[in-house]
Amino acid sequence: MLHGVDVSAFQQDFDTDGLDFVFVKATEGRSYVNPRLKSQVKRARDADCVVGFYHFLWPGNAKEQARYFLDETPAQEGDLLAVDWEQTGEGTRASSTDKDRFIREVKRLRPHHRVLLYCNRSFWLNHDTSSYAGDGLWIADYGKAAAPRIEEAWHIHQYTDDPLDKNVADFSSREEMRAWSTA
Repeated sequence: MLHGVDVSAFQQDFDTDGLDFVFVKATEGRSYVNPRLKSQVKRARDADCVVGFYHFLWPGNAKEQARYFLDETPAQEGDLLAVDWEQTGEGTRASSTDKDRFIREVKRLRPHHRVLLYCNRSFWLNHDTSSYAGDGLWIADYGKAAAPRIEEAWHIHQYTDDPLDKNVADFSSREEMRAWSTA
């Protein structure tokens, strides 16, 4: 298992010691860009971590949000892309159809990047109607690392948010994860 974190503007600083991968929040909706995006990406790249970017999906306008995400994300070949599908701060959520449209549009526009779905266990079990996760499922289910309580295959497991979002990835090495990300 590889170890990683996902960060947003709330993490002004994070330690890369012992990390194999870092996902950075890039965008949200159609108007927000993480003000720490560039510095967080630089920190991850300087540590030779596999880099991923995620977009927090809002209801509606899924294709437009996908284009906004890609326009604002400094992704390079081999970087991972993900959609963060969960409840918004306003208590709403994008539909399963919106999630699918977003993933398909990102895959259409960036066919040489792996695109993942991030969601929590409740969304996967209770709101997903298609079981579509693009190239892989990144599941949040807090508890024991590498033991999410789902039956689906997964690539990344977020197992805690204390003191920040910690994840494991089902790869034996960074090289294996990098090779998968560019396939």
